[in-house]
Amino acid sequence: MLDRSESALSIVVQSRFYRSAFLALLIAGIGVSAATPQLTLFLVRDLGAPLPVAGLYYITNLAAPVAGYVVGRLSDRSHDRLLWFRICALVGTAAWLAMAAANTVWLPFVISAVALSVAGGSMAQLFAACRDELSRHPTKAENRVVATVRMAFTTGWILGPVFGSWFGGVFGLRALLVATAVCTFAQLIPLGRQRVERYHNLSMPPRPASRRQIDHLMPLLIFTAVCVLAMTGDTIKFGYLPIYMAEQLHVSDSVRGAVIGVQPLLELLLLPVVARLADRFGPMLVMTGGAAMGLAGNLAYATSTSVGGLFLGQALTAGLWACVGALGVSIAQELYPEGVGTASGIFLSAIPLGSAVGGTIGGIGVAAIGLPHVFFLPAVLTTFAMVAFGVLTARNHLHTLP
Repeated sequence: MLDRSESALSIVVQSRFYRSAFLALLIAGIGVSAATPQLTLFLVRDLGAPLPVAGLYYITNLAAPVAGYVVGRLSDRSHDRLLWFRICALVGTAAWLAMAAANTVWLPFVISAVALSVAGGSMAQLFAACRDELSRHPTKAENRVVATVRMAFTTGWILGPVFGSWFGGVFGLRALLVATAVCTFAQLIPLGRQRVERYHNLSMPPRPASRRQIDHLMPLLIFTAVCVLAMTGDTIKFGYLPIYMAEQLHVSDSVRGAVIGVQPLLELLLLPVVARLADRFGPMLVMTGGAAMGLAGNLAYATSTSVGGLFLGQALTAGLWACVGALGVSIAQELYPEGVGTASGIFLSAIPLGSAVGGTIGGIGVAAIGLPHVFFLPAVLTTFAMVAFGVLTARNHLHTLP
């Protein structure tokens, strides 16, 4: 298989598991993205929370790395990789139903920190199962296969906010949270009773002792931390770019929607391109280029005085997120091959962690330097990420030299 040119799309279409994973991620993406932009409104409108208190909701994302690590470790000890995918999906279903029934402000905070942080591990375990399948059936199109499956979740994030806005407006926000619970449960349906046995690499040395294990985890933890730096600007963008467009640029609602909506669409188109570049030049080098695009995107936001500059910023940011989406989890799994479930859980927790960090930085930055200059802060952090990716690329190159 390694010697012939292969189409990632044909591999996904011909594999029952990859097809099922694609559909599961599409359903999950629609459900989560339908509810997430409405949660602050739900806290304010339905539960009567003050706006500053509602803004603190995203700090609960700080629990995601702990949950991702615990679920990943349990997955790496299970024979069936999909067991913990199913457990996480069921926990998520119960969490969204509890959220819909909440009558006090504090309850959604507890639900998010305790249950939704665990539920987020479902996608990580699907990607761990993908890595197991790719290890059993290797192909030169590995990055493209992962990117193709990942495209389903990105598509869900394009469709979900539109569906959520309409559904919440017609039936109410509590009904929307119930619909999200239905989607969270429905992601189980495409996979049915399939099993994906955890892959055992017989050539890999035994796992290290607990103290030594921390040393083996360090490359993964460093890579994840660098990705968090690169992703902090996204929360700031979603929180404050619409305000900047409305109050200072005075653009219409439709134009604001077009600016915000263009990024996931471009990201979807760029995912296979990024994967093909990674197959040719190496994933870490492409990640460095993605961080450079993210830096340029934040600078475009910070210096733009017209909608055209914001569209440019969105296009550049889409390049960063295409690299993260297509390559991030695969790099993480390569950095900790003895525990791909753990690697997947830790890396994918970087997204909500970046959201929490970005929200905190954005709130402080807007008060200190205002709009649009607040975007200089994520630009600085993305600069550090770009340099760090460059160092990791150089070190990886040195390690692979004969």
